[in-house]
Amino acid sequence: MEIFATMQATFTTGPPLNSTEVRKCRAPDAALHQSLLHLRKSPKVCSVRHDDIFNSSGLSTPVKPFFGGKRKLYKWQRPSSELQKRENLPRLLVTASTAGIGSDNSSESSFGSNFPDPVSLRAALKASQARVLEIENEKRDILEALRQSEAKVQEYAALMVQTTDEALSELEASKKLFKAELSKVLEEKSTLQKETLLAKQDAVNLAVKIEKIAESAIQEATQRFAEDLVLKDSAAETAAAEAAAGVEESIRLAASDAAALVVTEASTVMEEALAAASLAKQQATKAQEALAKGMEIFEELSAAKLTTLSLQEKVSYLERELGISQGIVESLRLELKASQMRTEAANARAAEAEAAVQEVQRAAAEDGRERDDRAKQTLEEIKATLISKTEVASVVLQADLEALKAAYHAAQEAGNVKEQANLRMYEALERSLAAAEGSAEAWKNRALSVEGLLRRVKEEGLEAVSSVVAEEMVAGGRMETLLGNDSRKRDLLANGPRRETPEWMRRRIEVGFQGLPPRSSMPTNSEIEAQVPLHLPRPDEVWSIFNAKVKEDDLYTKQAVEKEALDEQRRALERALQKKTVKRHPEDGEGKLESGTGSGREIVFQGFNWESWRRKWYLELAPKAADLKKCGITTIWMPPPTESVAPQGYMPGDLYNLNSAYGTVDELKQCIEEMHNNDILVLGDAVLNHRCAQKQSPNGVWNIFGGKLAWGPEAIVKDDPNFQGRGNPSSGDFFHAAPNIDHSQDFIRRDIKEWMKWLRSEIGFDGWRLDYVRGFWGGYVKEYIEATDPAFSIGEYWDSLAYDGGQVSYNQDAHRQRIINWINATGGTSSAFDVTTKGILHSALHNEYWRLIDPQGKPPGVMGWWPSRAVTFLENHDTGSTQGHWPFPRDKLMQGYAYILTHPGTPVIFYDHFYDFGLHDQIAELIAARKRTAVHCRSPVKIFHANIEGYVAQVGENLVMKLGRLDWNPSKENNLAGSWERFLDRGSEYQLWERK
Repeated sequence: MEIFATMQATFTTGPPLNSTEVRKCRAPDAALHQSLLHLRKSPKVCSVRHDDIFNSSGLSTPVKPFFGGKRKLYKWQRPSSELQKRENLPRLLVTASTAGIGSDNSSESSFGSNFPDPVSLRAALKASQARVLEIENEKRDILEALRQSEAKVQEYAALMVQTTDEALSELEASKKLFKAELSKVLEEKSTLQKETLLAKQDAVNLAVKIEKIAESAIQEATQRFAEDLVLKDSAAETAAAEAAAGVEESIRLAASDAAALVVTEASTVMEEALAAASLAKQQATKAQEALAKGMEIFEELSAAKLTTLSLQEKVSYLERELGISQGIVESLRLELKASQMRTEAANARAAEAEAAVQEVQRAAAEDGRERDDRAKQTLEEIKATLISKTEVASVVLQADLEALKAAYHAAQEAGNVKEQANLRMYEALERSLAAAEGSAEAWKNRALSVEGLLRRVKEEGLEAVSSVVAEEMVAGGRMETLLGNDSRKRDLLANGPRRETPEWMRRRIEVGFQGLPPRSSMPTNSEIEAQVPLHLPRPDEVWSIFNAKVKEDDLYTKQAVEKEALDEQRRALERALQKKTVKRHPEDGEGKLESGTGSGREIVFQGFNWESWRRKWYLELAPKAADLKKCGITTIWMPPPTESVAPQGYMPGDLYNLNSAYGTVDELKQCIEEMHNNDILVLGDAVLNHRCAQKQSPNGVWNIFGGKLAWGPEAIVKDDPNFQGRGNPSSGDFFHAAPNIDHSQDFIRRDIKEWMKWLRSEIGFDGWRLDYVRGFWGGYVKEYIEATDPAFSIGEYWDSLAYDGGQVSYNQDAHRQRIINWINATGGTSSAFDVTTKGILHSALHNEYWRLIDPQGKPPGVMGWWPSRAVTFLENHDTGSTQGHWPFPRDKLMQGYAYILTHPGTPVIFYDHFYDFGLHDQIAELIAARKRTAVHCRSPVKIFHANIEGYVAQVGENLVMKLGRLDWNPSKENNLAGSWERFLDRGSEYQLWERK
């Protein structure tokens, strides 16, 4: 007796199943064949469509692209029993089972005699229907999974295209960036070469000019000296000759006058004598005649005798006069001899002068030869300097090229990594696509097989379909997957029936790879990690680097050696400068430490903000002098004092007009005097880079200045793009709002030095804050400082920091090096604002305290390399106030002041923070702590910790400070000697300890 017989025929998908996993169909009884015959004789038509197989499961992909062809109809005969009341089954699944059949009989005659009863058929039909529903549900799930797989394939294809486009665009952008950087470097190289050639040519021309100028100067000086001597000699000879001629003329005139006078008087006397004689003769005659007449004649004779006596007296007088004239003549002869002697002395001096001229000519010739030698030596030094600069420039250029190469290689590596990731993605997409194609091919094959089976049933009848064929149909479908073999199902969906890449996919991949660099043979990160074990440090060793020992061959060691050499050079320069500087207001018992040209213990207060000009500021600031002194302020930085186009003072016009928006010149003097009365130095804000003109040129350009310094276009650099200057090229950056002054002109520097000396002597300024020093060479600043001898000087060299992905880069060595270069250009005579430290503090105080230490274990700003020239600050009138170009985080202000007031350098306190933000007492407390622990501009810094939790450092010998929430105190530090006592505690903001 047969147990039951089952036959299953369905539209299924997938590869052939194992025959052992399918239940064998045993069809020996006649009941099964009789059921099939009744089904065939039924007039019902069953429409079987290929697209129904797919679309019934909800797939949107039509079958026509897979199979082709039109829909086909097959007629199916069913008996007119209760089975006709049911709907046509969407799949062909007939199950017949019977019980109580005797022996197996496969002949057709046995069907009619042993036809099963309707109850058995109904039970078998219900079981078949239930099984059909179960299989349809499973197949619906599989079809849904297939649809999702196709959607994922499309999504992966779109993602692949998008990723390829992004990779191509990024690669193209990288190429363009590299080409731009390379062209920029080449342009800089060519510009540097041109500048080097121009510098060499300028040096040669300068040497030639120096030689010519020296020769012409020597010749002119010698010629002038000889001419002066000849002129002096001629003048002496002329004077002597004139004197001799004058003496001779005077002698001649005197002698002639005397002789004429003597002759005249003598002739007069003789005439009188002759007249008297004749008269006497006459009288004698008369007397003789009168002798005869008597006594009257005798009286006349006595009168004649008296007349004769008087005449004799006159003759004696004339003789005396003649002696006097002879004495005068003798004195005149003596004077003539003296004049002759003076003439001989003048001749001797002329001879000596001629000998001196010859000596001067000889000395001038020797001096000329020495100057020639010095000029040649200077030229050689200039050549050597140019050669060294060229070598340095070439080294720098080579380093830049190496950096670009490294960046390019890094970009290549990144591209290779991305390429490998894309390849892995492509392979996954290939596998998914292959799985989808295999699934579709399997569906197609199964549909064709079922179609052939139905055609065969139609043509040959159900008898032609044997149990072996049914078994093959079941084994050829995806029954294994549908019956619940999940591992097999996942393997088919993930990997597909094959692994070969189709031709169209290969062509598309080749098109996508066009323009990409060749594949690199470098190992992937996973391979490297698999080969090289990764040794991570302990958490307490990550940021506590004070005790870390660097390898001898480490790059940082070499850099540290180079930095140490630079530090030694700076210290030597500081020692040399220390001998020249003079401290203006020393404190009792305070030694010379030299900060710029100051004492090393300055604490600067910026005494204004961007809106201070709106009030009578000098009158408002003067009463605060006593409070500033009480809080420990030593120096105040005043606003620009000159008349200005802009009221803030940074667009100066007439430099000698000090009546500004801040107040009159008298109010300024009173304010400075009040500061001096409280022992506070006053820094003037000197704007030297640019100046506003008062008049227009004939071309309508404002380039003619007024006031005492009435310069013209020759005072403006010739490459100023806006003001048509006729001076030399600029030695720095441009300030586009006003004419840029040419400091290479001698008259410009002379006028500026006179003006700054006037500010020192007449107004009372003690030092300078120099505005926009990027606009001109630092060597000119050195000349101005040496000429004015300030007590302190600060330069504003504001430059942009390095950024990486919108964040401040950790390494800011290039930024602080540019500031150091400017200080070096001034010969170390001026300090500069530590913009590097300000920029780093912006990010470091937001739980990034690891930024506060550089690879050498020093502070990362200018204070880490040249602390005595670093002027630290948090905000000023540009970065803060109402301008707000670069404001410091408001909630981190006291942490910032705790850092700069306890570290080396010269700290600056902003007016707004001290008087407007309510931080007066806290800042004064930190100033007192700085003075109490003797921290100065060159105090050494020993950093113990710098991590995400906080920062700990020892400054000098007497102070330890902590920033952040780090759980630390001096007792926990093994490398900290001595006993310490906490004297200032602000919780997680900052804490200070003092050595007991």
